[in-house]
Order: sequence, then structure tokens, then C-alpha cells
Amino acid sequence: MALLPILCYPDPKLHTIAKPVGMVDARIKSLIADMLETMYEAKGIGLAATQVNVHERLIVIDTSEQRDAPLVLINPTIVWTSAERHLNEEGCLSVPGIYDGVERFDAVKVEALDADGTSRLIEADGLLAVCVQHEMDHLMGKVFVEYLSPLKRNRIKTKMLKAQREART
Repeated sequence: MALLPILCYPDPKLHTIAKPVGMVDARIKSLIADMLETMYEAKGIGLAATQVNVHERLIVIDTSEQRDAPLVLINPTIVWTSAERHLNEEGCLSVPGIYDGVERFDAVKVEALDADGTSRLIEADGLLAVCVQHEMDHLMGKVFVEYLSPLKRNRIKTKMLKAQREART
């Protein structure tokens, strides 16, 4: 297993639309293991392959308290959403240190392949539903800050670019 570098906003590669995973093979299983290790090391609860510059439809999530219940979603598709929506405070490993409110569906049902390539239907609500929607946005090339006002987004972009410059010096 290996830690993977996480792309930081406003890296244009974060806006790449991911392609479907063709086959769950050794390469994908290795990528899953690396993504889980990277997510846990970064203290995140979700990570999309897009964030590690792999533009395939793969997500890893673990919202458990013990950090021992990883969920792998390959080629996920939302097949149902609740009528209810709520504003939730979100953060992102690609936008470190930034948190803001994003409106999401309270519950979703997602069809996806698991780490073994088996088709599953996942019913998610609460934090898991928010996380699934957030990570699926990444697969569509969308970062959560794009839900914010242009003023907030520009402030975040300036802050992130400054932090990246300072990290290089």
C-alpha cells in the first residue's frame, strides 16, 4: 500500500469527469487499498479517485466512529433521493481547513459495485448520505466550494493558492 498525493483546489484536474471502471481487477483493488490508506492518514471520511488524480468512478468512504467500516463504491449511480434536503457543514481533503454549508438530500439510494465487483444497493442517510453525494460530485468534476457564492469561492481560491505558495518555500 502507498499514500497517494491529494490534489488541492483550485487544481484544474479536480474538474475532470471520471470514466467508468471497466473491470475490478488487481489494479483497482490496489488503488482501493491505497485510497483507503490515504483517506485514513489524512483523517478524512471519504475520498474519490479524482482527488488522487485517477479519473475513474471509484469512491472510498468510512464514516464509522472506529474507522473500521470502509465502504467502496465503484461506478456509483444515485437511483433515489429523498424529498427532504438540509444544509450540512462540509469539508474536503482537497480544500483543507475550509468548511461551509452545502444543501444535500437527506437520504439517497446508490447502486454500485463493491471491492469484489459485486453489484450492491446502498441506502444512505445522515452523514453517509452527505458523504456519498459529496464524493460523487468529485467524480463529476465538482468540488463542494462550487456550491458557495462567487465571493466565498474566490476567497477560498486565494487562500488555497497562498497556502500552496507558502508550502513550496
